[in-house]
Parts: sequence; C-alpha cells; structure tokens
Amino acid sequence: MNFPEDFLHYVWQFRSFDYSELQTSAGENLEIIHPGLLNRNAGPDFSHAKIKIGDTLWAGNVEIHLKSSDWLKHNHQNDQSYENVILHVVYEHDAEIKRIDGTLLPVLELKNRIAASLISKYENLFLTLTDFPCVAQIGQVDRLIVDSFLSRTLVARFEEKTLAVNETLSEMKGDWDETFYRFMARNFGFKVNALPFELLAKAVPQNIYAKHKDNPLQIEALVFGAAGFLKDKFTETYPQKLKTEFEFLQKKYRIKPLEASIWKFMRMRPQNFPTIRLAQFAALILKSNHLFSKIIEIKKVADLHTLFDVLPVNDYWKSHYHFKKEAVGVKTQIGKTSVDNILLNTVALFLFAYGKYTDTQFYQSRAIKLLESLPAEDNAITGKFLAAGVQIENAFASQGILQLKKQYCDQKKCLTCGIGIKILKQA
Repeated sequence: MNFPEDFLHYVWQFRSFDYSELQTSAGENLEIIHPGLLNRNAGPDFSHAKIKIGDTLWAGNVEIHLKSSDWLKHNHQNDQSYENVILHVVYEHDAEIKRIDGTLLPVLELKNRIAASLISKYENLFLTLTDFPCVAQIGQVDRLIVDSFLSRTLVARFEEKTLAVNETLSEMKGDWDETFYRFMARNFGFKVNALPFELLAKAVPQNIYAKHKDNPLQIEALVFGAAGFLKDKFTETYPQKLKTEFEFLQKKYRIKPLEASIWKFMRMRPQNFPTIRLAQFAALILKSNHLFSKIIEIKKVADLHTLFDVLPVNDYWKSHYHFKKEAVGVKTQIGKTSVDNILLNTVALFLFAYGKYTDTQFYQSRAIKLLESLPAEDNAITGKFLAAGVQIENAFASQGILQLKKQYCDQKKCLTCGIGIKILKQA
C-alpha cells in the first residue's frame, strides 16, 4: 500500500472500485445511492451521502481512512462532528469502531475491490521524478479535456493575481487608474528592473504627471529625475534642460529621487537598458495619461495594441542608449514582444480584476479574448509541456499551463486535477 488517503477519496468519489455485491464488514448488504460531496474543510471527508444498509436508507457523512484504526489515531471517537458518519470507508479493516453513543460504525473495506492497475498507475504518477507527474501520459489525453481544465487553471491564476490588485486598490482608496499605473510601471521593468520602476511609480504619483501633460519636457524631467539619472553635470542640451526642469519640480512636489545605482544594466541588450525603457515610459504617459480609463472604454481587443504604438519618444534617444553615451540606430519604440508582455501581465489582469470587482462579465470576457489573441509564452515550463505533446497555441493556454504546474503538478495534486483524473480513469 503505497498511496495516501487522498487516493481513497478519489476512488470513493468516482466509484473507481468494484461495487458489485457490496457488504459491510458485518455482512449487511450495502448500496451506494450517492457518495456525497467531498469536504476540503474540517470534519468528515464526504457530506450529504445517501447509503442503503440492509433495508434502511441513511443520509449523512462518510469518513475515509487507510485503516479503521486511524479513526482512533485521529481522535474522532471524542469529536461530536463525527457522530453523523453513516459509513466508514477504509482500505483495510483492522479494528471495530464505535460512535460516542456506543453504536457500531458500519465499515466498507476496499482492499480487494480496487484494481491493481489503478493503484499502479497512481503510484507511477505520484512517485515520478520528472518535471510533472503525467509527462508520459498527458499527450494522449483528449485535447478537449486538457483545454477545459486549462480554462479552469487560467481563471484560478487570474483570481490569485487579483488579490494583489485588490490589495493595492485598497491602499489607493479605490483609485483604479493609480493602481493600474503602479502595476504597469513594474511591468515596464520586465523582471530585471521591476522593483526600481515600482519605486519610481510610488515616488511620482500619476496625478503629478497629469498636471504637466501638455509639457513633454517636464514629463521626461519628472521620470528621469525621480529615477536618479539627472544628478550629474551635462554638456548636451537635452539632459541639461531636463536637469533644470527637475530641480524646480523636485522642490515643488518634494520628490526624493532614487539612487541611479539600483537600475541594472549588466548582461542586458542596450535596447532593454532602463534609460530606454524610461524614455518609453515617459512617452506612454504623454500619449495616454490615466491609461486604465482609456483601456476600459476600448471595445475591440485589437485596439488595445494601438495604445502602445508610435510613442512620442524624444529624438535624443535615437542616438543614445544612456546620457553622455552616443550610439547609432537606436530603436526607440517598444518591441512587439514587450507590448505583448504588458498586455498579458497587466492589461488582461486588470480587465479581469475590474470585471470581478464590478461584477461585469464583459470585462472578464475581454480579458480572456485578449489572451487568446496573444502568442503563447516561450519559457522552460511551456517548453516541457510542448515536448510532452500538449498544444499551446496562445497566451490563454500558456498561462493555464503555468498555473497547472504551480497549483497541481508541483504539489502532486493529481487526484484533484482534471487531467490527472482522466488519466487514472483510463486505468
């Protein structure tokens, strides 16, 4: 017996055992009318079950253990919440159990009723040392089953991330635009510089930019100055103007600049230098201040892409990757891959979160459609599922895969995974 109690939960819930001519350990005929509902909280394992024992129909709870004596080990004999257990389902019956009132608890032993092939298949899944348990079987599972469960894991991923959105929204006193601005800023850092961008957003709230939306130089001065890049002496006209503007704005808004040293340049393509990203960030603020308000007004998913097209990045950056360092042929626009990343990780998330918050299905559906329009993510995790035969055609599927790996595969929760259950049923 090399399986946990959860395996018996699966066996009972899906009746994956020989239930012909069932009898209790006392020899009474037993019929399962309804196995009950799985309870993941405290108390008996299944509730609202209907069982016929002899000529009597019982309604109540079912408790499941590997051995009957586990009832005593778990101290259920002193717990009133187990008094309504109508059947004790065990793999091995090794002890007679009585309720608190002294009545004998009916027992169903499954030891000789579970197919050896099912136990073997479960053990192969659960004990595998591969990247995910069903790596050898998932490719043979009907695609409809896989896609259906990925839809579920995708929603779970959105709901999990929505908690962080709601937490920040609360800090922002319900201001969706400012909350979105904080998350988008972090996204602009693309992991390596995510934290500095987040700190920058906190240093200069969006409402400050709004007061200078008609003055590109002041917006750029606020961004680069607060980021800590205007502390040096400059000979070129553009950075010197930025420095002069920021010295005034810094005093006006009492801005405390970040240390430039927190921005990471090492082992990074020049196109992804934080200075270029900051120039693009300033241009996006210029083009679309209070961006989230514009996003929720857009009706077509395709139009969301246009928000990040043709940003008014200052021409200075066409010949610079950094202040004081000239370059040739610098691309100042955000690349398609980066735009897709922002649409995936921030825009889609906020459409879903806003839809949940306002109980508006339209925005949740638009978040899903947006993911369906974006290419699948290419990373180590999605690559392994692709190699195993899973079709991942868009970001909807790749996001579902990432949550599947995190929520089920990494925790070996094959018995509550729709794909794992299907594989076991094929035993």
